[in-house]
Amino acid sequence: MPPLSQTLGPWLRPSPGRESTRLAREKDLIGELLDALPPCDHYGQSWHHRVTNWLPAYWRGYSQTTHYTYRLQSLADIDSVWGGMQSNIRSDVRKAQERFEVKIESDASFDDFLRLNDLTFERQGKAPPYGREFLHRLDGAAAAQHARCVFIARDAAGRAHAGAYLVWDAEAAYYLMGGGDPELRNSGATSLCMWEAIKFASTVTKSFDFEGSMIEPVERFFRAFGAVQTPYFAISRTTSWQLRARRAIRELLPWKGER
Repeated sequence: MPPLSQTLGPWLRPSPGRESTRLAREKDLIGELLDALPPCDHYGQSWHHRVTNWLPAYWRGYSQTTHYTYRLQSLADIDSVWGGMQSNIRSDVRKAQERFEVKIESDASFDDFLRLNDLTFERQGKAPPYGREFLHRLDGAAAAQHARCVFIARDAAGRAHAGAYLVWDAEAAYYLMGGGDPELRNSGATSLCMWEAIKFASTVTKSFDFEGSMIEPVERFFRAFGAVQTPYFAISRTTSWQLRARRAIRELLPWKGER
C-alpha cells in the first residue's frame, strides 16, 4: 500500500437488482480482475469497507485479515454528532477553549503542521513512515483539487498545541495525519482540533473517516467521538516459497527481527 493510503482494491459500480444477481456479478468481475494481475511474489492490499465479498480471492488462494476503521456515518446533523460524543471529549473541547484559550487556525501552514507531526513521532521514538518530498507532493495535489485543509490549535501565546490534516471527496473526509506538542498534551487541544475538523467536514462532504486504528489508545480516542467501528479486509497472497519460508522463520525465532 502507498504511504497514507488506507484502502485500494477493486471498485465496482453499484447495481440494482436481486441480491443473488449482485453477488454473481461481483464474483465474475472480481475474479476477472484478480486473474488479470501480472505474476508477482506477493500481493497485499486493504480493500475499501464497502467491498465485503472477497470470496473470489479466497477461491484463488488469497488470505484475509480483518482491520477496523472508525467512521461518522452521517454529518448531516452536526448537533447530533456533538451529542453522540463521550462526555470526556466534550469536556476537553471546552477546556481547550476556556481554560487554555486555544483557537483553531483552519488555513494553517503545512510546514507548521509537519513540525507537530514530527513531534508526535519523536515522542514515540519512531521515525515518520513517509518523507518530506512525498508529503509536499501529496499536499500540492490535494490543494490543487481544493480537497484538503490544515488545522492547528494555537493558544494566545502563539504556541501550537495540536494539528490535523484533512482530505475529502464527495463521499467522505479522511483524517489523514495528526500531530501535537507532547508538552501541551493535557490542554484538550487535540480533541478541539478534531472536533473543528469534523464540523468543517460537514460543510464539504457526507461522512468522516478517522482512518483507523488498530492501536488501542488511538482506537479508544476515535471511538469516543461516537464513531462506528467499521471492518475492512486486508487481502494477501504470497506465491514465493522464499518469502513464505522467511515469514515462517520469523514466527519461530524467539527474538523480533526487522519487519
